Amino acid sequence: MCLHWQNSHSVGYDTNNQRQEAIKTAERRMFTKKVTDDDNFMSLSSSAQALYLHLSMSADDDGFCNQVTIAMFKAHASVQDLQALLEKRYIYQFENGVIVIKHWRMANALRKDRYTPTAFQEELARLNIKENGSYTWLPDGCQAVANRLPDGCRVDAVCLPQDSIGKDSIVEDNNTLCDPPKKKTSTKELREEFEECWKLYPKKQGSKDKAFEAYKKARAEGTTKADVLIGINNFKAYVKFKGIEDQYIPYGQTFFCQKRWENDYGVKEHHEVNEHTKEKHNAFNDFEQHDYDWDQLERDLLGYDC
Repeated sequence: MCLHWQNSHSVGYDTNNQRQEAIKTAERRMFTKKVTDDDNFMSLSSSAQALYLHLSMSADDDGFCNQVTIAMFKAHASVQDLQALLEKRYIYQFENGVIVIKHWRMANALRKDRYTPTAFQEELARLNIKENGSYTWLPDGCQAVANRLPDGCRVDAVCLPQDSIGKDSIVEDNNTLCDPPKKKTSTKELREEFEECWKLYPKKQGSKDKAFEAYKKARAEGTTKADVLIGINNFKAYVKFKGIEDQYIPYGQTFFCQKRWENDYGVKEHHEVNEHTKEKHNAFNDFEQHDYDWDQLERDLLGYDC
């Protein structure tokens, strides 16, 4: 059984109404109860479940989504929630930050005239589609051959090993959490990623070149662009919640050189302040106590190098 996220619309009989209905149908997203009612899914936090739904709503017709940060903001989700979805294999993530919904094709199928192929064809080529419609990683040395236009309910795909091109074989999921084949990111691509992150950071001071070198090093060590973007958004939410003045916000160079996107800013907890807590903070002389690291504060204010 599948669940509709949006309500259905009546179908007219003239050409224009049918065209409008086709557009509305293409924008709908569905969810299968085989996933959303599963005990593993229900064991996720409410924010992780909400993140899954928002990622699915933002996905294209093949289940790919490059709006992870926006989905996390909408769901009030943390990096831990994203990691939980990855570890439980409800989503797969590529090195460029793009994710794909693993069970997408189990619930979503469009007619050929209403289907738009994903723009992430290189990422799609690294996946196999099982008989039940779920995605799985292809092993190294294989090339996907898929009929990606839907015929109603399923898409057939095979893997052709390079050492036996004449023989078709179906790649089975080995039920283990594995990493995708690594694809080297060029310096130009890294620079474009960094510019996006730098643009998002609120205080663009310090050495931008040193910040970029720190970003490149972090990416080589396994950090993804999505990790940095999420960390910056969490930091910005923390600054806004705490009402931190601009003079106390670290320079961009400091943030990147010290990998501060990895810090736990407790953004999720900040969203859950109840009315009793608000009243308490408004009480007379009930000031929040801060435990500052004065040495670190001095480095931030002076913009010390890494």
